[in-house]
Amino acid sequence: MGVRGSWERTARGAMLLGDDGALRPTIFAEMSALAVATGAINLGQGFPDEDGPSEVLEAARQAISDGVNQYPPGRGLPVLREAIAEHQERFYGIRVDPDREVLVTAGATEALAASILALTDEGDQIVAFEPFYDAYAAVAALARAELVTVPLRSPGFQPDLDELRAAITDRTRIILVNSPHNPTGAVFGREVLELIVELAHQHDAIIVTDEVYEHLTFGVEHVPVASLTGAADRTITISSGGKTFSTTGWKVGWLVAPPHLLEPVLAVKQYLTYVNGAPFQPAIAAGLRLPDRYFLEAAATLQRKRDILSAGLDAAGFEVGSPDAGYFVIADAAPLGAVDAAAFCRALPELAGVAAVPVTAFVREQNRADYAALVRFAFCKREDVLERAVAQLVGLSR
Repeated sequence: MGVRGSWERTARGAMLLGDDGALRPTIFAEMSALAVATGAINLGQGFPDEDGPSEVLEAARQAISDGVNQYPPGRGLPVLREAIAEHQERFYGIRVDPDREVLVTAGATEALAASILALTDEGDQIVAFEPFYDAYAAVAALARAELVTVPLRSPGFQPDLDELRAAITDRTRIILVNSPHNPTGAVFGREVLELIVELAHQHDAIIVTDEVYEHLTFGVEHVPVASLTGAADRTITISSGGKTFSTTGWKVGWLVAPPHLLEPVLAVKQYLTYVNGAPFQPAIAAGLRLPDRYFLEAAATLQRKRDILSAGLDAAGFEVGSPDAGYFVIADAAPLGAVDAAAFCRALPELAGVAAVPVTAFVREQNRADYAALVRFAFCKREDVLERAVAQLVGLSR
């Protein structure tokens, strides 16, 4: 039996739809469950399998010992807000008032949710780039806003400037920018970012940026939108410590914004989590103050892991992209006979002992044809794990 016949048959037996047609788990939960059930290496979810820097971990232990275990202030502990302000000036030359322009959140996702819920009304349009992090559509729906997308196409996954101009109109309330981008690993060029700022002024829109992979770029400069001329007064910059310091479970994020944008977001945020992660906040502050060497080495380590996995996927018969940032590589499974990436991913744990997620999970149903055979693999794992996964994947092409 050929590869295609094998994965199609296996996929039919792995579906998690209920007989009554009820909602099933997200594809991420489904693939992780399959990885556990089959003993497969989980390259689906984007979390590291190694702890972050010892200085950060020890700072959390010390904070717990020092009694930093109760509710922190609603805006976040001063030590972290000050570290965030220092970070913005140190890396990007952006001067920030830690008392009025910084808000600590329960990860970047809460910052995104609070911003969208605070700043949109029913029927407003949110322009995002597709594929997109799955929370974008969910939060837009909660806000009863209309999600309008600009496609990112293989191989470079850069937006077409004319399509960007056409998408942003006077109905656009928020332009949601994710660069470095998940899932594609694209870093938007300066021309794209400058056009976004120009269009935001033209249509009186707010720019919300998701920059959680800001320090994990591979030879490409990350340019925060807020650093561009004319952008700061209408931009909410969102990031977190989870990806940079391999502490995804701590869920410590933040946003930086002028007070007229931050205050309504704070009003919503206080009814979501209110506050979170008291002892982890000084720990992330310690991380943000690590020397430049740490940030350079973290990116270099990930780039090496990217290259290991990319080479293995290429040897296995995939057509492989080369991401400029982040945790993930996009591989086209069409050369292996795949026409449906979701079915392929449901079969992959049994076929190769590896779990991944289809890029169609990041795309709305009406737009999935362009991404039908694309698969996202995470390379934020130990090198020995990646090498084992590569050895197993190579068997697909035999």
